[in-house]
Amino acid sequence: MASPVRPRGRQINAYQLVALFLAFVLVSGVGGVLAAGLLVPLAAGANTATDTAVEVFDELPADLEPGPLSEQSRIYANDGTTRLATFYTENRIVVPLDQVSQPMKDAVIAIEDKRFWEHGGVDVEGIPRAFVNNLTGGSTQGASTLTQQYVKNVLIEQAVRDDDVMAQHEAKADTLGRKAREAKLAISLEKQMTKEEILQGYLNIAQFGRSVYGVETAARHYFNTTAAELNYLQAATIAGITKAPGKYDPSADAELAQSRRNTVLLTMYQQGYITKEEYDTGWKTPIADTLSIQPLEAGCQASGGSAFFCDYVTKIIMSDPVFGETKDERVGLLYRGGLDIYTTLDPNMQVAAEQHAAAAVPADDPSQIEDAIVSIEPGTGKILAMAQNRAFDNTEQPAPNTTAVNYNVDQAHGSSNGFSPGSTWKPFVLAEWLKEGHSLYETVSANKRTWTLNRDFHASCARFGTEQWTPANSDGPGSGSMSVLKATYNSVNTAYTTMASQLDLCGVANTAKAAGFQPSMLVDEGEVKVRPSMILGTQNSSPLQMAAAYATFASGGTYCSPIAITKVVGSDGQELPVPSANCQPNAIDPQIANTVTYALQQVLTQGSGRGNALADGRISAGKTGTANNNTHTWFIGYTPQVATAVWIGNAEGDVPMNGRFTINGKTRSYWYGSSLAAPTWRDYMNQILAGQPAPGFADPDWQRINAPAPPPTAPTTPEGGGDQGGGDQGGGDQGGGEDGGDQPDADADGGRGDRGDRGNGAGRETDLGEWLGNLGGGGNG
Repeated sequence: MASPVRPRGRQINAYQLVALFLAFVLVSGVGGVLAAGLLVPLAAGANTATDTAVEVFDELPADLEPGPLSEQSRIYANDGTTRLATFYTENRIVVPLDQVSQPMKDAVIAIEDKRFWEHGGVDVEGIPRAFVNNLTGGSTQGASTLTQQYVKNVLIEQAVRDDDVMAQHEAKADTLGRKAREAKLAISLEKQMTKEEILQGYLNIAQFGRSVYGVETAARHYFNTTAAELNYLQAATIAGITKAPGKYDPSADAELAQSRRNTVLLTMYQQGYITKEEYDTGWKTPIADTLSIQPLEAGCQASGGSAFFCDYVTKIIMSDPVFGETKDERVGLLYRGGLDIYTTLDPNMQVAAEQHAAAAVPADDPSQIEDAIVSIEPGTGKILAMAQNRAFDNTEQPAPNTTAVNYNVDQAHGSSNGFSPGSTWKPFVLAEWLKEGHSLYETVSANKRTWTLNRDFHASCARFGTEQWTPANSDGPGSGSMSVLKATYNSVNTAYTTMASQLDLCGVANTAKAAGFQPSMLVDEGEVKVRPSMILGTQNSSPLQMAAAYATFASGGTYCSPIAITKVVGSDGQELPVPSANCQPNAIDPQIANTVTYALQQVLTQGSGRGNALADGRISAGKTGTANNNTHTWFIGYTPQVATAVWIGNAEGDVPMNGRFTINGKTRSYWYGSSLAAPTWRDYMNQILAGQPAPGFADPDWQRINAPAPPPTAPTTPEGGGDQGGGDQGGGDQGGGEDGGDQPDADADGGRGDRGDRGNGAGRETDLGEWLGNLGGGGNG
């Protein structure tokens, strides 16, 4: 059993308290006849009383420095008015006294301290009553003034801020010592602060209900108004609560609250603050007729579909040193700092993202498949929308089909391990291909073959073993020679493997990192794993980071770190520093970035994403992706204004979406990036860009497109084709792994190898799709 908390200060008995209060009377500026009258009954022990008073009085603390109050912090969307969430340890909004109505000031003074404007911190007229009560064994009383109550609340607030359990106990303890300390501090405070300053402090610090602190918060919560607009009836209601906040809270017990309100009204009438007519009218008014209770919503749980973005914002605040040196400081700033946090979230885009995430895969779909949509503004890094098909729930017992895991972000900021990006990784390979002097119309072999790692691939920063790797394609015969452009828009793994064999894989990794690719798992420490299979997207990343990387191409080569916060204003009205996007112009050479964009435009017009071009001829570019065994499917696409990633899969495990797999009532033999992710991207982008300007992309480097092609590589095995790519049995967009030793986490098994029943186009199971697949040498991913 835990030991009881033991007070640290001197213990004071009733006799000493009498002596102390005599001293208080003498120093509080009201001595004279009254003080002399109090001394008469104690004449026999006057000397002892005086000596004791001086001794104990001197030992009590005399100085109190009220610090800043804990205030609620608020998170807003990019319009500056749409509130996403509120955070607080104490739900408080601090306002100056001139923003509190006169009836509110009158009500508090009437019921709590009618001689407030007259005393010097201690109410000597109330001391005899308190003494008699204490000496006769009644509950401990101290004739507490508003100043003393303010002192008590300040001591509690400071103890809570300092996480000092002992100090909290002493500030709340029902002891004579606490009353004595409060009295001396009250006298001292009255000499430091004006009455108006003390009243303002009390009105802001006092508790006016369950999780309601300060009159401004109370006014908004109970009456949907401000402290400045409170009328006498509303003021009486609020003033009555503080005696027992849990008991007299109108939202908890309206009948008790009404009785207490009427007591305050009577006191206000007796002291001349309201007329007899006002009292009669108010007394007869049911409290329910005056209330307009606003919900007390705290945290991201109350943010609805924006909850995951909200949670991401809080993770940034709690982890970024720009908001404090330690995590405790950063948490305290969010929950006590009274911040106004302005974010990048576009409310209209967010609603659209939520709608399309839910439409693609309902939360309760029997497939248990999940999805996520995230949008970024190219050239700024601003996160415009972030949604997924599962609702946010971070309680200990979450509701069905909910989660606290943010699928869009990395492990550090959302507890997600990320997902294999499949062939959405190929643009990084293409960028390095162009960087090393190759062109889009250069031809490469698309024949399926077995590669020996240390013999067939080069990496200036890594060494490979003798393991063998046989990547393949998911659909149709991807064989013979084809242009790199065709290999890109048809997402042909075998052709891209040939390209990789002609590059320095460390250069590929560096280019991917420069563009913005980042692994999602903490164990990877942000580094790209250099290995041949990386070209097919074997290392997990997050939708947010992949969208940021594609935004680099959309902006003509400028990479910006994703940002969610644009401005933070403290309770004092001063702006705080915020994390920077650290935009890096020329992270990718603009000519190379624009040429990659040129190639990715063809994905939507004649390649694996065909059929998903945007409405009204709006120019766009993008790439499909399907991870090994169809476990994760992607489409990442962009216009000059917006880059959006759509991911569909299962976040809890790699669930193969093949073998007549049903999602949202539709059954397919194999689900690819073109099957559901691409149409979802198309419909979402059409909605958010409707009515917006439709600028085009910058021109590509035509020399990198039309450079003379070298002699074609001689064909070997006439197999393959497609977009799942992977192990020794095929699969184009599925990524893929080497079979063997130095790549233990790579996916060894590919897709379905040499199937020809699925074509190119938009993933339609038709003869036309098969014909296009054979013609292009690849599947649809």
